[in-house]
Amino acid sequence: MTDLRTYISGRSSGEALQTATVEAILALAGAAARIATVIREPDASVDFAATRGSANADGDIQKALDVICDEIVAAALLAAGVATYLSEEREDPVPMNDDGLVIVACDPLDGSSNIDTNLSIGTIFSLLPAAAGPFQPGRNQLASGFFVYGPQTTLLLTMGQGVHAFQMDSSGIFHLLDWAVSIPAQTSEFAINAANSRFWNAPVAGYVADCVAGADGPRGRDFNMRWLGSLVADSWRIFRRGGVFLYPGDRRTGYNEGRLRLVYEAAPVAFLVEQAGGSATNGAGAVMDIIPEHLHQRVPFLFGSYTEIDEIVRHHSLSEPPIRKE
Repeated sequence: MTDLRTYISGRSSGEALQTATVEAILALAGAAARIATVIREPDASVDFAATRGSANADGDIQKALDVICDEIVAAALLAAGVATYLSEEREDPVPMNDDGLVIVACDPLDGSSNIDTNLSIGTIFSLLPAAAGPFQPGRNQLASGFFVYGPQTTLLLTMGQGVHAFQMDSSGIFHLLDWAVSIPAQTSEFAINAANSRFWNAPVAGYVADCVAGADGPRGRDFNMRWLGSLVADSWRIFRRGGVFLYPGDRRTGYNEGRLRLVYEAAPVAFLVEQAGGSATNGAGAVMDIIPEHLHQRVPFLFGSYTEIDEIVRHHSLSEPPIRKE
């Protein structure tokens, strides 16, 4: 089986930026292997789900494992010569190596609210050229991907030439899976937190209502709803069998622009989605075209099978009453 190092090294021409990209990806894989071990091995002295009594830079309550994972990733990237580290757990960009060529944006532990429920959690990452500074549109990404810590420890990775899947073995090495990663163009599954339906704006409410109406409604077929509340877990399912994921902005205070972060969550997943034949939007345009204004910028995030995303965008193009503040 082809291992990760062999796979990505074979896609590098030896040019300095590409070499730096390869080294950063391998460093992230090493960090993920260590995180997987930390999660898997019991430690009575640590409650990974315990809160630290404070919020991270983005306002979310930190869990002990959030901090542990952030420290593991930061140490690996520093040793790999990365120029700057952009993390959900840090208030500002962290300079690392003055001569580094690559910036890494990362959510070290996505889905941390599910730590104590044994649901799949993960690490999301994005690689950008350092020369263009920390805040760049997703179109500039050199690579992106996410690790999933679940029944298997896996990786979905793109370097701009399609998406490939890897699985970690017992020694911490990732091996290429025999899976042509492609999001089916059409689907009958959607993922959204229906508990927030009373706060949805008209486009999302209209789209979901059409789906729920099933074969008797305007879509003419039945749909299933799925929702895990873990971005990496919901995403993996969509890459595997199709579907759409919706985390829109809504009428709740502080949710006008959704809750997912552009730099280290939405942009890297959007790169994967587009490379797998899907589509990713904020309702008005492609997520990959948005230029971040700051590290922890939030964005409505809707992605998956492109025929369904086209339908969602159609709903957004219709007139809508102003957003009601609460």
